[in-house]
Amino acid sequence: MFDTDIDGLNSEDLRALEDSDIGQNEADAGDFADYAFPSPLYRLALDYSRESLYATAADDLQLEAGDSVIVPTRYGKDMARVLGIAKKPIGVRPQDIVAVERKASAEDLEHAAELRKKEKDALKIFKEKTNVHKLDMKPIGVHYLSEEQKVLFFFSSDSRVDFRELVKDLVSVFKIRIELRQIGVRDESRHTGGLGVCGRPYCCHAVSDKLRPVSIRMAKEQNLSLNSMKISGQCGRLLCCLAYEYDWYAEARKQMPSEGLRIFYDNTHFRITESNPITRMIKMSGEDGRVLEIASSRFKQIDGRWKLFD
Repeated sequence: MFDTDIDGLNSEDLRALEDSDIGQNEADAGDFADYAFPSPLYRLALDYSRESLYATAADDLQLEAGDSVIVPTRYGKDMARVLGIAKKPIGVRPQDIVAVERKASAEDLEHAAELRKKEKDALKIFKEKTNVHKLDMKPIGVHYLSEEQKVLFFFSSDSRVDFRELVKDLVSVFKIRIELRQIGVRDESRHTGGLGVCGRPYCCHAVSDKLRPVSIRMAKEQNLSLNSMKISGQCGRLLCCLAYEYDWYAEARKQMPSEGLRIFYDNTHFRITESNPITRMIKMSGEDGRVLEIASSRFKQIDGRWKLFD
């Protein structure tokens, strides 16, 4: 199956689809697997970037899903939306947990709405100035922080960009402290959103931004075609859904005999050619030419060896 699918592609082509920080992120997640997170722990979202945060709140502050709150972020104090209580935090380190300062007031919400209108005009100016300076960069979005006199300009580029003159030009227009932030291809998709090949919104935009880095191994574990066009998303990297579906497939396969295993059954040696965790069926080919498809429940592992029972 795989030999045909990857015809014309080499290992370098496939590795280019992977995330570069696979090993480090998995190690970081393992370091805090047994950590006792504070309770209640709230999950928040920054609407402008779809970035999620985890936060604690004072005992006298009752928060519900949909509430807007003021919290410290990596760019400064800003407004975030409460998604709910996090029972099983994903991809978070203890030092990343922030504290909610207060619930957003009616004045805060009105101010935020005014800033959102300003962002649309600012993005137009950002694109115009980028063209004037002939910079190899793609403007993605603009965001005014709700609680600070600062505006963020996000862009993507295939290389490093000298935007010092652009910054001076933007400062002269907006008369406010600005920051230009170069983001990666996954972050660009998370910012802009869209529909994936499945017809549903991007996982990184609508499900979670805390997915683990995706590897080719995850695609192999799920018996997917190793065709780059079929397993990569709009961002050009491996599909996010491979990451959060991987654990289920890995656990399901532990309960089934692996492909390539040889089993003696009905006076014939059979070789398992396909193991399907979804249907829970095992397909095997015999030396006598027979091809059988059998429910995995008939296979039992005894003393480390798989056996087939009637």
